[in-house]
Amino acid sequence: MKKILIVDESSLFRDYLAKKLESSFEVVQGSSGLDAIVKMRNEVPDLVIMEYYLSRKSCMEVLQEKKEDPNTAPIPVIIVSGKLDADAIKELAQNGIKKIFTKPIKLDVLLNTVGEIFNVSVDIDETPCIIEAHFNDEIMFLEIAQGLNTEKIELLKYKISELLQLYDVKAPRVLIMLSSIELTEKDSKKLELLLMTVLETGRTKGKFIKILTNSPFVREFVTSRPEFSDIGVTDNLNSAMDDLLGLKPDSYAHDEVVQDKLLRTTTPRNGGEQKESFQLRFEDEKKVSPMEKLESIGGRQVSIAIVDDDLVIRELVKTIFSETDWETVVYENGKEFVADTGKRKFDLVFLDLMMPEMNGFQVLQYLREKKIEFPIIVFSALSHKETVVKAVVGFGVHSYLIKPLKPEQVMQKAVEILGRNF
Repeated sequence: MKKILIVDESSLFRDYLAKKLESSFEVVQGSSGLDAIVKMRNEVPDLVIMEYYLSRKSCMEVLQEKKEDPNTAPIPVIIVSGKLDADAIKELAQNGIKKIFTKPIKLDVLLNTVGEIFNVSVDIDETPCIIEAHFNDEIMFLEIAQGLNTEKIELLKYKISELLQLYDVKAPRVLIMLSSIELTEKDSKKLELLLMTVLETGRTKGKFIKILTNSPFVREFVTSRPEFSDIGVTDNLNSAMDDLLGLKPDSYAHDEVVQDKLLRTTTPRNGGEQKESFQLRFEDEKKVSPMEKLESIGGRQVSIAIVDDDLVIRELVKTIFSETDWETVVYENGKEFVADTGKRKFDLVFLDLMMPEMNGFQVLQYLREKKIEFPIIVFSALSHKETVVKAVVGFGVHSYLIKPLKPEQVMQKAVEILGRNF
């Protein structure tokens, strides 16, 4: 079995990476530059994964001593670090570094690189999943989309630990947003892992955790398990906010002071910069090639409504879909759109939340009352996600995009939603 030495002053980083590698490799850990030299000489690993900024001996001192020892000189080295200047990168290149990764690291890329070095396959869960986590005062918001991925949930454990240290929070209140994800019995083990991760790593009690979801399965799963029975499950964001924060049910959506208090990522209490070891996104989740995915829609004719009072936005979205043969119909406000809903059927609706005459929420309310169902993606110029979540959860909206819009994101969302419904 090949041997890997991981050298990093963060025990969170070392422990997590060691856990991911130990099924395929023998793993040795070091916490400083001096530790790195000693363990390289004594253990003679087949690979070193090492942080650039080290105490007791600098990275460059370690590399120089490694180079001078014929037993350690051939060992390949991967450097992980925060941002490095051009001079540091040039100096590392002259020392034969195999690769440099900038923190926060994409785990899948790092593991694939290790696998390539040894010509072995490192297994990872490839289930599509996006997790976003941030703190506001003592409240942790966890937003999960697409699905549950074991690797991401394991990463979340270390992300939560980093955030707790960074913000000096002892027992956070937690809102887990599962509003845009469909789970079934086959997801039981992953859901259990997620909830245990939040409970144990977050060092909090079930009564301080709320799950926002429309899923009957999630509700039944949580209420039927004694260890999770104190966790609240609701499909109403107002109720979740009220329980967690003691706010009046509708105050969060209308009071900008409340929005700022809840939804901005707060400055770390210790005054330091936010430093993360791993990204919660994998490499392919940031590469968008939506036109290649159109085949999943089966070549059907698609009709799209664009409801926005901003001419620039309407023309932008029309241009994005001009490469397809899809029909795009534009409306300057919600009133025009609802007047046409009895005459047309749409496969997808892009809906702005803030419009004159009839805003997006009023449109959603009208569609609900008339029992008209369209897949809907909402636009909002608001940077506060929970206001958008009101539309996602309260009105069954499929997804959302925050302005300013990026063409690749608009197309990606459309293909994602259309692919589900076709």
